[in-house]
Amino acid sequence: MVNLAIFGAGIMGANHGRVARSMPQYTVTAICDPDLARAEAVAGPLQAVATTDFDEAIRDAEAVVLAAPSDMHGELGERILKSGRDLLVEKPIATTVADAERLVEAAAANDRILMVGHVERFNPAVVELRQLVDEPLSLEITRVGPFSSRNLADVVLDLMIHDVDLAMAIVGQNVVQQEAMARVVRSGDQDLACALLRFENGVIANITASRVSQNKIRRITLTQRENSVVADLLRQHVEVHRIEHSEYLDDGGVRYRQSGRVEIPFLSQHGEPLMHELSHFAECVTQRTDPLVSGADGLAALRICLDIRDSAVVG
Repeated sequence: MVNLAIFGAGIMGANHGRVARSMPQYTVTAICDPDLARAEAVAGPLQAVATTDFDEAIRDAEAVVLAAPSDMHGELGERILKSGRDLLVEKPIATTVADAERLVEAAAANDRILMVGHVERFNPAVVELRQLVDEPLSLEITRVGPFSSRNLADVVLDLMIHDVDLAMAIVGQNVVQQEAMARVVRSGDQDLACALLRFENGVIANITASRVSQNKIRRITLTQRENSVVADLLRQHVEVHRIEHSEYLDDGGVRYRQSGRVEIPFLSQHGEPLMHELSHFAECVTQRTDPLVSGADGLAALRICLDIRDSAVVG
């Protein structure tokens, strides 16, 4: 069992607490937040200490979930790692490359686990899709939803970073070229962004992120030489589409027929992605193994997303 402290009592911190409470791998020892009342609200059902004090929060903890505002990740994360605790930091790993590098360097210097909370890596539909990758040609990833007043960052760092990380994990190559366009609609920041990425092996990824849509979609379409794989991340559903061609003779001569076949694979796992993420983190902490989403992975996704955001043609 891992003694876990949670820094940040907002929506994500509360979600981590809710899920960890149901898992035998964890005892949540403390909830730390500058707003004590909010910390107490999250800590109560967990029978954990509620505090605003850093040292009190980590006193009985072996590991920490950092769900504070992203611009605080560099400073707080470095303190946590230097204190000898393993760290699961919510995405994005930080808001600047310098802060992200601080975390990666602190984890290496103190021999600590640093895992980045790109939770979609643990979505059962994504897990299945990655097992079906075979000669990929292109990716189309859509992540759109209605506007929310709780948006804390531009749409690239808030939403698109999930899919940049997924694209790199699926393709397994570095991005060598990117182009982007964006629109400011409601928040005063980029609310809609479209990015086109090209990888070393020639695969092209077309990624759309929006928080001004009228519906909610989380979908990946992977086009390959022999098939296409469509993953619905909301419904945790995967389909494999194959086209078959045939020719035949009739009175009019040679004819061609095209037909399609859809396969629905059985998913090897089900359930809430956050539960799978926390289970993996506990295994990394207890077994001292490398996380699926490392600090270097989080840094790589951040670099690309900052490039996308800062170079986007904004309309």
